[in-house]
Amino acid sequence: MYQQLQCNLADLSGVFQMADISQYVLPNDIGVCLLDCETAFNALTPHERLYSHYLSQACWYGGLIVLIQSPGIYILIQKIFRSQPVEDLQKKALQNGLSEDEFQAFIVYCAGFLSNMGNYKSFGDSKIIPNLPKEKFEMLVMCSAAAQADVVGIQKLWTAVRDNMFSLSDKQRELGLGKKGTTTYFSANCNAEDAKIAQEFMISKDLSPYNTRLFKVEDPQTKQATYQIRLASSEEGAGDVPDCGCILGDHQFKPEGSEAPITFQISRGDYSKLMGLVADNLEKTRKYSSNELERSMLTEYIRSFRTGSIPAHKEGSKFWIKNKGPVVESYIGFIESYRDPNGLRGEFEGFVAVVNKKMSAKFAALVENAEHMLALLPWPVTYEKDQFLRPDFTSLDVLTFGGSGIPAGINIPNYDDIRQDLGFKNVSLGNVLTAGYKDTKITFMQEEDKELYTKLKIPSFEMHVGLHELLGHGSGKLFKQRLEESEQKKKMAHSIFDIDVVTHTETGEKIKSWYKHNETWDTKFSTLSSTYEECRAECVGIYLCLAADVLKIFGHVGKEADDIIYINWLNMARSGLLALEFYSPETRQWRQAHMQARFVILRALLEAGDDLVKIHKFVAEDGKEDIVLTLDRAKIHPVGKPAIGALLRKLQLNDLRTVCHNRALILAIVRSGSLHNCRVNSTGGGAYRAVVVSKFSGECVYRPYYRYLSSYMENVWVVQMMTCCILLALINIPRFPFEYVFSQNSLPPQFSKCTTDQLKHRCEHLKRIRKKTVVSSSGICCCRKRSRLWCVTTI
Repeated sequence: MYQQLQCNLADLSGVFQMADISQYVLPNDIGVCLLDCETAFNALTPHERLYSHYLSQACWYGGLIVLIQSPGIYILIQKIFRSQPVEDLQKKALQNGLSEDEFQAFIVYCAGFLSNMGNYKSFGDSKIIPNLPKEKFEMLVMCSAAAQADVVGIQKLWTAVRDNMFSLSDKQRELGLGKKGTTTYFSANCNAEDAKIAQEFMISKDLSPYNTRLFKVEDPQTKQATYQIRLASSEEGAGDVPDCGCILGDHQFKPEGSEAPITFQISRGDYSKLMGLVADNLEKTRKYSSNELERSMLTEYIRSFRTGSIPAHKEGSKFWIKNKGPVVESYIGFIESYRDPNGLRGEFEGFVAVVNKKMSAKFAALVENAEHMLALLPWPVTYEKDQFLRPDFTSLDVLTFGGSGIPAGINIPNYDDIRQDLGFKNVSLGNVLTAGYKDTKITFMQEEDKELYTKLKIPSFEMHVGLHELLGHGSGKLFKQRLEESEQKKKMAHSIFDIDVVTHTETGEKIKSWYKHNETWDTKFSTLSSTYEECRAECVGIYLCLAADVLKIFGHVGKEADDIIYINWLNMARSGLLALEFYSPETRQWRQAHMQARFVILRALLEAGDDLVKIHKFVAEDGKEDIVLTLDRAKIHPVGKPAIGALLRKLQLNDLRTVCHNRALILAIVRSGSLHNCRVNSTGGGAYRAVVVSKFSGECVYRPYYRYLSSYMENVWVVQMMTCCILLALINIPRFPFEYVFSQNSLPPQFSKCTTDQLKHRCEHLKRIRKKTVVSSSGICCCRKRSRLWCVTTI
């Protein structure tokens, strides 16, 4: 593990072998977290309890949508446990040959399935399989009271789910799109190219993807593809979708670069029965609402869930933001896009919680001082909103959370236009934080740090969550155009920022691109958007925790304040190390946005130098190799703060061109593990040239690199790393038509007219020249010749 942090992240594929079953089972001694909400619920009035009850029912019914990934397993589990008490089931299992450990493994699997609302982890997206043999699992199923009452039905259900339940085929190990995994947001025959075409169409129709799924149907004779976009709603059939017009039905669309139009069919009624139950319970909830804002909010939610209208949900969200300080807090809908392989479609979730007044007072004080704290961040005032819209920030004790997993904090809604113009709300889920963030085993840490870490992890994390949600996700301005109606009644695009004043934080030049009125952060940067934003918020959390005023708000002064800072930074560095668990070498994909972000931060801290963070390899008492991570607390301010500040300035760039460059930066950090001496060349002056060999013709094509940034924005990036210019390509995008790339200030003459086969031969030749060649498993071969560095990248 130690060696991997010193080399290219792609080299991890050489360390982790094929799927190890232990990565996909839950251990029998896994902990169980109990959320204490009895006191909070008992403090409610009868009216408030009924409001909470019906709202919770809506959340639970909506949460069942998540189970569409594996509904048969859920039904089987429900039938077994509804038919008899656990004690009786255990007795029957032991009588039929199962051991105590095997029965415990069955119980743990079922609990893990229900906790994650499916057989894929909500945090990490890898599959969960039972930790007992298939035949033993079957034996338990068939000896249950459910099977005794309906042997044919249970046998049929078991036969339908058993192979999928235990399968660890390449496609089923984790969530993903196409060959990289499994998903129910797309039909099985969809790939990244289909997702891109569909998104291009939806942008043209100003249709949000949050509550949609995509299915591709091919004509068996013509092989012509038709795309079906299904909106989640209780209503089915034709009709208008509120604020979306006559969007339902067939549409002809010609994607960019396509010679012929493609048929899109938009329909509604996806999850219709469950959406109907959600809306019905919201109708009952409305009778017990406390004010007009809550009634208006619920009315719009109901309209959205019945008709499939995301604009209606956005209207409901506006009323929700205006409803400050309710006793019972909630939010419901298709919210977070972490689990969509394309990073756009929302997973249904809904929560109901009661305000914790004591902890909320600290967050309220943080909100009161937000403008002062924002001024401490390392970017110009032009990169902040003209006026900070003070949000509601409360600590909540969760009563209900319907969805695949419960976070420690939330910053919502995720609609960019609402966040810019009206604001947002922050919530810290207090009883989740205290119950779920207790390490039973502390790894990769010095013995002298473990006691302090155990003592201060929760208070330091409470502070970090506050900074992460309020000033991390809540800071910054989206450089965007909006449509406004002119005196001539024409829709005109106007920028919501001063083009003449805002300059690039790194080059000092005026910014040259921005978001169009119908573009959002998610739609432009899809799978990268969550990682990028979480990295920015995490950096803000550790950067601002150094401020004495922040520490005082949470009651930390003197030596305790220093200890809180140390534990917060140490926890972040250790989290970056733990993040490697969430990287899949087989697919070269990260399975969790937060963990990918934390790995980037760890790389930044390691590359900051001066031994700020060190990773030591040693042999433990059991004779096995182990590692320990250390942080020099004396260097947090002089070394760590400037390093995170520099990373934040790059992350804060919010116009399209600079975000593209920062995507290259993220890829450089994540793939090559390098930040020090790494700069993205953003001048666009054509100083560097590249030669690209076409996969199809074998001919060389010369172009200035900056043409690629505009022509292949999603596919290729140029990064100047120390003395060489490396062309990094995203290998997972099928439309990228190049096999080999050479780049250098001046191209070696012997490469100018090479065919593809000749280039392959040259690449193999370079690999054989060990003394003069540095070979990286990422595909980059560098051959030093006459003090120059030639680079060849296999795509």
